[in-house]
Amino acid sequence: MRVKMRDAEAVERWMSRRMLPDDLKQRIRSYELYKWQENRGVEEETLLRKFPKDLRRDIKRHLCLDLVKRVPMIEKMDEQFLEAMCDRMKPVLYAEKSCIVREKEPIDEMIFIMRGKVTISTNDFLMPGDFCGEELLIWALDPRSTSNPPTSTITVETISEVEAFAVMADDLKFVISKFRHFINSRQLELKHTFSQVLHKIGNKL
Repeated sequence: MRVKMRDAEAVERWMSRRMLPDDLKQRIRSYELYKWQENRGVEEETLLRKFPKDLRRDIKRHLCLDLVKRVPMIEKMDEQFLEAMCDRMKPVLYAEKSCIVREKEPIDEMIFIMRGKVTISTNDFLMPGDFCGEELLIWALDPRSTSNPPTSTITVETISEVEAFAVMADDLKFVISKFRHFINSRQLELKHTFSQVLHKIGNKL
């Protein structure tokens, strides 16, 4: 509690110094409270980085593998590829009524929901076990794609507090480049999966 009070005081001083409006201050306070309730002051990603590589890999595998295997494009990939994906994933928290991604803005991360509920602008919902940002995976898998990540065709917002794992665009590109030889060997199968996912995205529009 002493740590929480110290951190809260530091945040309040910072918000006052920057003269943030009251509504933005309240959103920050809500997020800080939610983050504290979830981890009691422990920064999970910082903690994981302190573990040796083999232990960190096994922890991430336990936490993320089932989430990754729900993605049609990569569910049947080599086990090493899936573990590499898990290793690059980072825990993230979103407060209620947070915007994860806006329509027409670049997609910089793929989100895997562990807890909570989000809504998308196509009047659909995402629940625990679901994911969003699959366009980023298509971009990373396509060797002809540009260096700029794709833009989102939807807006994704949280309805409740959300606990998730995220993999960033650069990390996704790195993992795929590392296993490009394996991916190329399954080119036809991936091409078929691409068309299915693109059809699914088209139906959301």
